[in-house]
Amino acid sequence: MTETQSAPARTAARLLRTPYFWGIVAIALLLLVNVLRDPGYLAITVNPANGNLVGNLVDILRAAAPILMIAVGMCLVIATGGIDLSVGSIMVVSGAVAMEFLNAAAAPDSVLAALAAFLLAVAFGAILGAVNGILVSVVGLQPFISTLVILLAGRGLAKVITEGQNTAASNEPFRWIANGYLVGLPVVLLFAVLIVIAVGLLVRRSALGLMIEAIGMDPKAARLAGIKRRSLLMTVYIASGILAGIAGVFATASVMTVDVSRTGYQLELDAILAVVIGGTSLAGGKFNLGGTVVGALLIATLDKTVVFLGISSSATPAFKAIVIVVLCLLQSERVRQLFRQRRAPGTFVPSKETIPA
Repeated sequence: MTETQSAPARTAARLLRTPYFWGIVAIALLLLVNVLRDPGYLAITVNPANGNLVGNLVDILRAAAPILMIAVGMCLVIATGGIDLSVGSIMVVSGAVAMEFLNAAAAPDSVLAALAAFLLAVAFGAILGAVNGILVSVVGLQPFISTLVILLAGRGLAKVITEGQNTAASNEPFRWIANGYLVGLPVVLLFAVLIVIAVGLLVRRSALGLMIEAIGMDPKAARLAGIKRRSLLMTVYIASGILAGIAGVFATASVMTVDVSRTGYQLELDAILAVVIGGTSLAGGKFNLGGTVVGALLIATLDKTVVFLGISSSATPAFKAIVIVVLCLLQSERVRQLFRQRRAPGTFVPSKETIPA
């Protein structure tokens, strides 16, 4: 960056280097496409009957909440140099436990039954997360293999719990958790925001975040510095399991039914994409919770746009793949350097990413 460049130019260059900047641009473009088709797409109105906010933007935020919950846990796991492929299966197990409990309790208006089902679901999420942590930190298995085991076993466990059936239950307080409103906003959205704020304060206002980044960047140096890698790995995998369990509660409470084949299906991929879009490297080390929020919002906006445009469900994965690949290319410093080199031959200065090790 030369000294002759103006402040706006420096600001623009800084924004272009921000990993999740292109995620924000992609969200804006997707919303623009929807607005071109329906000028009133972004309108938010107040329901006169109950004072709740309604509109497509509210629906997008509601849809982003479960993705955001599991993406936050995934972000911490990836920062340690690991991966958690089991979050979708943990969601369905937690949902199955909650629905079976409420079905057996047969208490349609019991707040205590709803609270017990919620805590039971979260406890199962924590247990499965702890299993992942033990396999990774104690047994020493690769995170990919360890969480793949729970990915495969989780849905089998859910089928055992529900005896292979899609279990439904009736409990209005439990349904309110996913479908209710508070101060005019969806409860699920407020819950997700509180989770992000709480985790953000915990990892950035204490040494926890630095220690997580340390074991992701250089495990040996972190051990020599006295950081307890095993306990930290257990912590992040349990946290990921708990957040997946909470997301499973919201996913099942919205329809009061657990679908052992569809609940949480492939949401682990959405969570990983949200983390990567946010600028967190899959190699571990530095992580960005703010960017993860942008990634989750982009995934939800993309899903809603696909439905709004009437794109065939069979073509949806390809559409999402194209958007994500283009976005990742825009984020790549190497690609941006190549474009700059074509615009100004002879002035190319290689970045750290372009210098061979």
